[in-house]
Amino acid sequence: MRNFLTKKLNKRWIGFIIIFAIFVVTVWSSNKIVQELKREEHKRVENYAKSLELISSSEFLDSRTQDFLFKLIEDNKTIPVALIDDKGNISDTKNIDESITNNESQLKKYVLAMKRDDQIIEVDLPEGKNYVYFKNSKLLNQLQYYPLIIILLILLFFGFAYWYFKTVRDTEKSYLWAGMAKETAHQIGTPLSSLMGWVELLKLEDIDQMSVIEIEKDVDRLKHIADRFSKIGSTSELKQNDLIATTKQTVTYISQRISKGIEVNFTADVDECIINLNASLYSWVIENLMKNATDAMQNKGVLDISIHTKGKFVEILVSDTGSGIPTKLQRKIFEPGFTTKKRGWGLGLSLAKRIIEEYHKGKIFVAKSSKETGTQFKILLKK
Repeated sequence: MRNFLTKKLNKRWIGFIIIFAIFVVTVWSSNKIVQELKREEHKRVENYAKSLELISSSEFLDSRTQDFLFKLIEDNKTIPVALIDDKGNISDTKNIDESITNNESQLKKYVLAMKRDDQIIEVDLPEGKNYVYFKNSKLLNQLQYYPLIIILLILLFFGFAYWYFKTVRDTEKSYLWAGMAKETAHQIGTPLSSLMGWVELLKLEDIDQMSVIEIEKDVDRLKHIADRFSKIGSTSELKQNDLIATTKQTVTYISQRISKGIEVNFTADVDECIINLNASLYSWVIENLMKNATDAMQNKGVLDISIHTKGKFVEILVSDTGSGIPTKLQRKIFEPGFTTKKRGWGLGLSLAKRIIEEYHKGKIFVAKSSKETGTQFKILLKK
């Protein structure tokens, strides 16, 4: 089981590495395209500036050359440019929104922002040195956000894929558990019927009836276990039950069947607490926590089970004096298949979590844990 989980974890890491590689390649390729377009726009503005310089010069230019230069100037229909003289006055603008050019103060702010971008080309005109300020075109600005959009889409895709496959996997797992549980209940049922018959026959014999009573208790317990297994995967029926009495009955039964080195204490702040409860499945949770606590204490220590009513909730605490649970494992212990024991399937706590949180709409978690004081599990149920 542990090797299987290790292999599964390695596959997850491979998946994360592939996703990360896709991100890196996407960002790198998109950024490369943006930089190439930026260089292309810079060359176009350089051509624009050079055309202005040549047309304004005193050199003789034939009509074809002039037409070509004018065409270079007119071809710039996307890149915002502003021609500034050596005194800082705005001589001309191109491809800047009219709402800005018609407002002198806004135009000055816009040109100042251009200057801050440090995209300036110097030109020599008859009246002296001038400067062409320019900004990225709208298309280039939009393309700069393209990598982020691609990453967001990839994240959404993988998020949806993860949710979908997790839902499918959890559904399959639920069906598998339900099938195994019902088959187990069926297999237990046949010999259990025989055992119940033998108990009835033993009652008629002239033997020590105390032994028969104890055997009958264990047979009844097996019947309860079979009933629990048969309910896994089915819609849980919650009925009005006394939580105090149900918990006390379970604690009494388990305390008689664990090591005598374990001191078991049960307390409650009320004598009765009636809530919607599936008594059989809830008892399973308490049993599991008590048996885990016994293993953690290596059959020697103190096990406290207490119930406290708090507002709309009732709180069940199961505390032991064992060796504690490392912080990094406190979330993992509720995962199916996770176990620190040499023997075991690692399903007890995952089933306990399912019973409390899915069937009873409550909460179960590690309240606190340390090597010095042991571990405390907390269950919260609605009244």
